[in-house]
Parts: sequence; C-alpha cells; structure tokens
Amino acid sequence: MKIAEIELGDRPLFLAPMENVTDASFRYICKEFGADMMYTEFVSSDGLIRDAKKSLAKLETFEYERPIGVQIYGHLPDAMIEAAKIAESANPSLVDINFGCPVNKIAQRGAGSGMMRYPDKMVEITKSVVDAIKLPVTVKTRLGWDENSKIIVELAERLQDVGIAALTIHGRTRAQLYKGEADWTLIAEVKNNPRMHIPIIGNGDITTAIGAKDAFDRYGVDGIMIGRATYGRPWLFKEIKHYLATGEEMPELTVREKTELARRHLIRSVEIKGERVGVLEMRRHLSHYFKALPHFKEIKLQLVTENSHIELLKLLDHIEQTYSQEKN
Repeated sequence: MKIAEIELGDRPLFLAPMENVTDASFRYICKEFGADMMYTEFVSSDGLIRDAKKSLAKLETFEYERPIGVQIYGHLPDAMIEAAKIAESANPSLVDINFGCPVNKIAQRGAGSGMMRYPDKMVEITKSVVDAIKLPVTVKTRLGWDENSKIIVELAERLQDVGIAALTIHGRTRAQLYKGEADWTLIAEVKNNPRMHIPIIGNGDITTAIGAKDAFDRYGVDGIMIGRATYGRPWLFKEIKHYLATGEEMPELTVREKTELARRHLIRSVEIKGERVGVLEMRRHLSHYFKALPHFKEIKLQLVTENSHIELLKLLDHIEQTYSQEKN
C-alpha cells in the first residue's frame, strides 16, 4: 500500500491520533511494536495560527517516527489553509484533516465530525488544503452525522476528486460517538466502489489480532487504524503482525516485559517533556499497563499520585518482583 509516494507495505497498521494519548513518548513505544504509520495528537487550526504553545508543541516529531502525519481540525477555510501551511513547515510525511472527532466541544461548532452536516463545506475545505500545500493530504471521517444521513459512499468520491491521497473511515456516525458496534459494511462499500482508487483505511472496534485479520479479509481495506485499543496495550501492533504472518496468537506479555516497557516509556516521556510534565502525562499510561493484575488498587493509587520518576521506577521494580510469578 502507498499513500502518494509513501510506501507502507502490505496490510499496514496505523496508530490513530488521540488527544492526550499519542504524544511523542507513546508514539516511540508504538513504533517499537510495529506501527507502520503514526499521527500526532490532533491540532486545532485556531491554536496553530495563534501560535499557541501547546498546539505548536504537538508538531514536534522525530526522524525515527517517519512516516508521520500531522492531523489538524477546524471549521473555517482560511484558518485551515494557514494551519496546513504551518503543519507542512514542521516537515511531516503528510497532513491529515480530522473530520471524525465526535467530542461535543469540537463537533457542535462544526469541526471534526460536525462537518458531516455540511458536506459541501467539508469538500471545499479539503480542496483548499490540498491546493495550498505540497505534502499529501489525507482525511479521517465517519459514516455520517446520524443513522439517517450516512453519506460516506458519495462523500468519499467527492473527497477523492479534490485530491486527497487516502481516506480513513471510522465505522460509526457522529451520533453514535463510540457506542454500539462499528459498521464495516459501509467501509467495504467505499473500498469496493469501482470509482475509488485511493487507499481506504478502516477504523473502529479493532481490539484483537483475530479481529484485525478478519477486517482485512472480509472487508478488503488497504490498512487498519487502531485507536483506543492501544491505550495501555501498544503491543497490539506486534500481536496483529504476528498473527497475520503465522496464523497463531502471540503469547501475552509477562509482568517482567510490561514493567520493562513501562520503564522505557517513562524515561522517554521525562526525556522529552521534563520531570513534572513527563511524569504527569505518564500516569494514565502506567495505570493501564497493569490494570489486569490482581489486587492492584493500592499500587495503582501510587502510580497515579507519585511525582518523581525515580520513585516510579522503584515502584515498577516492586511490581515486577511482586507479580512476576503471577499470570497477567
């Protein structure tokens, strides 16, 4: 599979952009486990053009992450054009437009999946961004606004016609948020449309290696994007690749392997963001890495309240020593 001139190999796996999750330290770990394409946390177009410190920081990437995409969102054409140019100046592999985020504060003002109510404007903004920059432009979106407006098949053609290089489809409407099951049949309908020639990437409810293989085999997508299932389980990429290659499920990581992973992740987070922020933003990850362990409540409380990375490393040693004989 290729996005423009970006070669991604056969049946590539994508890490979905997730606010406050897919920062540089988490991407570092996901790359290690085999993510073929990753994205920054999504960035507000308004924040970029205001030179907002937090928004600009999200554009920082590392060479080892490539190919890497910057994802932007917004509802004003001029702001999106300017944001795309700023994003391009950070030298990612591509720029992705977020027309899929269902969060109220974004969708209700017409950005993210809120744009599904205004397909003409969505296409207009997309064309403007494609015309404004030299990098490949891709789009991530949903099936439609609600059950009565699943417009993705026609919309996909229109987005392709204005020049996007690939399309990622989350198999839910905006009204569903993340509830119910993702409908991959409409994703397959887009993929099987003879007018479509760009890569189609499926997204939604991929939580296991078996599920990933089924999605590739049953729906014919070019790639799969995984989001929430990687949270606390970045090794899912390796599990999927192992299963695709061998037809066998990979053994679950041991406690020792998980603590070693958590150490690397923590150290990388502190290297990139400093002690205070690096530890603060690791709390959510550390608690998820070990949530399956028995009698974990007390140690979890320590993981999410400790402010020193040195003390956290000691706590990880304690977890390893205490639970290394336990099954995950």
